Amino acid sequence: MTQSGDPLHGKTLQVIIESLVEQYGWEELGDRINIRCFTHDPSVKSSLKFLRKTPWARTKVELLYAQSAESSPWANLKPKG
Repeated sequence: MTQSGDPLHGKTLQVIIESLVEQYGWEELGDRINIRCFTHDPSVKSSLKFLRKTPWARTKVELLYAQSAESSPWANLKPKG
């Protein structure tokens, strides 16, 4: 079994958003990426709707997720087997 080095591999946009919200919270996420769906009455549903239509914003979210995954204490663990 091979594993991709890409932290986005197999992750849906919803999983990415939920993970970032869990890690940072809406307020800090809005500070890090200043887009309205994170700063004004934020929700996963409104964020998904906006990010699916706005490639530049989605790219910023994916980049933050990738950077967060790389700095995670779990990032360097290899699967057994």
